[in-house]
Amino acid sequence: MASSSRNNDDLTIPRTAINQVSKETLPNIWVTNDAWELVVNCCAEFIHLVSSEANEICNKSEKKTISPEHVIQALERSGFSSCISEEFLQECKPVALQRRKAGSHLENFGIAEEFLSWQQELFAKARQQQAELAQQEWLQMQQAAQ
Repeated sequence: MASSSRNNDDLTIPRTAINQVSKETLPNIWVTNDAWELVVNCCAEFIHLVSSEANEICNKSEKKTISPEHVIQALERSGFSSCISEEFLQECKPVALQRRKAGSHLENFGIAEEFLSWQQELFAKARQQQAELAQQEWLQMQQAAQ
């Protein structure tokens, strides 16, 4: 799908993520803002291409979740088989496992529990307000009936 046919509201890759990757790979290179914008757009288009192809492969195999095998097949179909190496795949597995085990940053700092208790408080207040409104409406109906 061409980027011109997609909505302007589509998600893009954060520039900081691309900056980090590029600085790790090419630490002594300076790039203009226009060039960075082009790189960001190309990265987003590449991810869209590969994920769309992987989704199609996933659907054809009657699966609901895209697996690494679907992504590998998508890369091969799209002409990027040279990007796939067994060494790279072996490096990706422990990183993915570590991310799954680590959970979110909020959970690591105990903030998730704070948000949960705050959310529960807000729900309780909303229920209380709703009950008070219902009671007022009932009283008004009773008064109107008299």
